[in-house]
Amino acid sequence: MLDVAQENVRDLMLEMGRKARAASMKLAIATAERKHAALVSMAQEIIARQDAILAANAIDLDNAAKSNMAPSMVDRLTLNESRIRAIADGIRAIAELRDPVGEIIAEWDRPNGLHIERVRTPLGVIGVIYESRPNVTADAGALCLKAGNAVILRGGSDSLHSSQAIHQCLVKGLKDAGLPEASIQMVPVADRAAVGELLTGLDGSVDVIVPRGGKSLVARVQSEARVPVFAHLEGICHVYVDASANLDMARTIVLNSKMRRTGICGSAETLLVDSAAIGTHLMPILEALTEAGCEIRASAAVLKVFPAFKPATEADWSTEYLDAIISVAIVDGVGGAIAHINRYSSHHTEAIIAEDPKAVERFFNEIDSAILLHNASTQFADGGEFGMGAEIGIATGKMHARGPVGVEQLTSFKYRVRGNGQTRP
Repeated sequence: MLDVAQENVRDLMLEMGRKARAASMKLAIATAERKHAALVSMAQEIIARQDAILAANAIDLDNAAKSNMAPSMVDRLTLNESRIRAIADGIRAIAELRDPVGEIIAEWDRPNGLHIERVRTPLGVIGVIYESRPNVTADAGALCLKAGNAVILRGGSDSLHSSQAIHQCLVKGLKDAGLPEASIQMVPVADRAAVGELLTGLDGSVDVIVPRGGKSLVARVQSEARVPVFAHLEGICHVYVDASANLDMARTIVLNSKMRRTGICGSAETLLVDSAAIGTHLMPILEALTEAGCEIRASAAVLKVFPAFKPATEADWSTEYLDAIISVAIVDGVGGAIAHINRYSSHHTEAIIAEDPKAVERFFNEIDSAILLHNASTQFADGGEFGMGAEIGIATGKMHARGPVGVEQLTSFKYRVRGNGQTRP
């Protein structure tokens, strides 16, 4: 890490921008084989440097303990042998994806003989700003490279040592494949001013910003960015249990949606139960959650049936707990669930558990969130689970990219028009 007192942050960031822009020009014409080779080498290096990565992570975890970091954030920060293998496997999976650059998305002929092609192209230079999760360093770097983009990574100060150790592995892979080392850069200072500079676009060097973190980070990026933003808002995810749901399935899915990993954006934060299922589904599901260590925050209707739970406040319905806490409400069928979700959702991920196809169809048609699931856990809201290899985040906006932001979402397109002498009258 550089000493900020000895380095002008603005000059540092502008130089990183210039290097990234130059690298992006070479990446745009890099062969699929060379990018594949770089990614394979990166994955191998991650495994080879496992001990160094764990040692760096231990420093971050020690600092987290001293600062009393929340358990959910510590979970995101923590690396172990299994998670490091998963990082390497994720890079390998990205390597095996079809290279999107140069793909013809559509083509057609005009009556005047012109042949028009819409072709995938890299976005250029991407700035990724993220918190706590060092695995994002690898995911973002690998995805951007596969799509032919240069990337400037700005990780959180709490994961700086871990992210830098992973970044060294990515740079080694670039060098091994003969690609510019500046293709994947990591901001080497913890100074928050670096984020502000990145958001300016670095004198036109940066084409898009991807924030991945808490509500305050995303709000700052959306407020200050002078370049387009792929918004990744908080994951206030809902699970609705319809009266037609299979009880065993509903219990299993709700438990997994909430408790598999409580600190990820796809974790369910609100459970909605059909009023027609109070006597059959409600208590078995709440008992399973309670036995697993989940705190229940119940609506007035739930408290009338089971008064022992903690009352939910209005704020609970719009809170991303990222912890073993879930808010629970009774709703009047699928219509009531849709009304509740449309009022409080962050448009990330919602699930319906039902056997009634009409209820499912209505749920899918009337809720406008990025990801909708039927009879499956909300924790499948993940680029890897979608077969994308990995993701930079879940985009909850409606422009350009929505849902998991993977390789294809990190490209734009251009038109190639072929003629044989046509002029416009």
